[in-house]
Amino acid sequence: MSVRPDTAPAVIAPVPAVATSAAVTVTDPDACCAAPLPVLGRDVTVPLVTGGEVTYAALDYAASAPTLQRVWDDVAAYAPYYGSVHRGAGYLSQLSTDLFENSRATVHEFLDCRDDDQVVFTRSTTDSLNLLAAALPADCQVFVFETEHHASLLPWRDARVTYLNAPRTPGEAVRTLETSLADRDPYGPALVCVTGASNVTGELWPVRELTAAAHAHGARVVLDAAQLAPHHPVSVQELDVDWVAFSGHKLYAPFGSGVLAGRADWLQDAEPYLAGGGASRKVARRTDGGVDVEWHSTAARHEAGSPNVIGVYSIASACKALTDAGFATLVAREQHLVAKVREGLAEVPEVKVLSLFGDESPSRSAGGSPTRVGVISFVVEGWNSSHFAAALSAEYGIGVRDGLFCAHPLVRTLLGSDPQDVGECGAPEAEPGERSLNAIRVSFGAGTPDEHVERFVRAVTELVRDGAKWNYRTEDGRCVPAV
Repeated sequence: MSVRPDTAPAVIAPVPAVATSAAVTVTDPDACCAAPLPVLGRDVTVPLVTGGEVTYAALDYAASAPTLQRVWDDVAAYAPYYGSVHRGAGYLSQLSTDLFENSRATVHEFLDCRDDDQVVFTRSTTDSLNLLAAALPADCQVFVFETEHHASLLPWRDARVTYLNAPRTPGEAVRTLETSLADRDPYGPALVCVTGASNVTGELWPVRELTAAAHAHGARVVLDAAQLAPHHPVSVQELDVDWVAFSGHKLYAPFGSGVLAGRADWLQDAEPYLAGGGASRKVARRTDGGVDVEWHSTAARHEAGSPNVIGVYSIASACKALTDAGFATLVAREQHLVAKVREGLAEVPEVKVLSLFGDESPSRSAGGSPTRVGVISFVVEGWNSSHFAAALSAEYGIGVRDGLFCAHPLVRTLLGSDPQDVGECGAPEAEPGERSLNAIRVSFGAGTPDEHVERFVRAVTELVRDGAKWNYRTEDGRCVPAV
């Protein structure tokens, strides 16, 4: 349909294909190439227990990134024109349908998908991987490293699952997968689920090499790009993965949408993820009183119900904003921040940064490409991690994450603990000052100003050197300032 520019927001057109590698080579790694992309909340002030207020430093991007100002503006411009998606005859319904389907094309281009790949909109990365788990062919074998986020680790309960031990180098990851695949039944379907970037250590995984190993043994690959897509270009074709999943809320897009993009055959052959309107093409009563259903073979097959057009549009807007800003520029600037944090923490002997591929693993490969994204987890000698995170918030206005980060087996491995040791995400058992099975995670991205990471490094140094200025207590499993 034709949308008059003076009465409605512009519909997002497909974006140009992005760079075709998960690794970007930066010619000047020390350059702070551009100001951060503006995000909502950048001017919010919060009170300190010690008195006064400070601009909030949001350093928990790995959980949910702040919303890009551009995304918010796009959604606000569209909101008055919101209407039902698909099959509506009215102008707003047709406009919303165009917006929804053009958003699908935008995501397809953003991920550099193959021409016949489908883009299915879901609620989140977790929802996307559960959808794929429900679509697995009968007797499918699944291979997944124990280091995965729970969204990647847990959905495969109804399949034959092989959990692979944590590798300590990228090369070991490839060898471990090759060995395990070589022992599998070579005639049945198989799927490998692997992360692009760890949500605990920020380290990039050798996706291209793992995919080559999987395909050599007749297995397919789904990439959990929840922590990769906000920081690096993701090319389905270059990485040769079969599917990719990510969440809008980590890509600077709120409103609860996600993406599963990739090969159509398993999705077309599976029963709809949800049964209902939109997924069905034709429904008729049978003479025996039952119902015959013809399901869609397109992405609509797994998008039953009224779609979240606002959430989908926000993802497309974020994809366009990141592409327009240029990933080479964004990666270079983020590496500048990574270096600031890592160098600052290295000056505090009591701080131990967690790393799967080696405590001293470099920020860049021998070829100059980054080896990690802006996600760093650590523990502090003599501190309960929840206590430390609470002090960062209450005394410095800095928001970080503490706990096991929904990656319990990985954090236990990194902390050298027994698999049965007690520890819960965000619910430490220990009192302030006592050791507990949890860690602290700082994470940042395109909306992070230098001042936030500089304040964080200064706060860590002061807390370790001088101790907390306030008393804290445990309340409902959280460490909070004592009143």
